[in-house]
Amino acid sequence: VQLVESGGGLVQPGGSLRLSCVASGSLFSFNTMGWYRQAPGEQRELLAVQNNFGGTHYADSAKGRFYISKDNAKNTMYLQMNSLRVEDTAVYYCNGYRSRGGINIWGQGTQVTVSS
Repeated sequence: VQLVESGGGLVQPGGSLRLSCVASGSLFSFNTMGWYRQAPGEQRELLAVQNNFGGTHYADSAKGRFYISKDNAKNTMYLQMNSLRVEDTAVYYCNGYRSRGGINIWGQGTQVTVSS
C-alpha cells in the first residue's frame, strides 16, 4: 500500500487548509494512521493519530486546531488545520502502521507554508 499526500500550499496566518492522504489500498490495512510534520532543522513531530476503532490522539500543538478524519470508502485520511500559525510551516506527512509484519509506511510529504 502506498500513501500520497496533497493539499499543502501557502496560507496566511489564521487561515485553514485541509490535507488529504490517499491510500492505494484499504485504510483497514493499517492498525493506526496519523499525521506528522517536520520543520527545517527539526525532528519529525507527531500531530494526530487514529486507530481503526476511531480512537484518536492529538499532540498538544494540534489540540483544538487540527482534526484528523477518514473516509474509508475513498481510502482517504484528512487533516483539517485551522487557525494556522507561522510556526506551523513544515512538510506534512501521513503515516500508516500495521503491527503484523511491522509495516510502517510514509507518504512523500506536502509542504505547508504559513506566511503573510
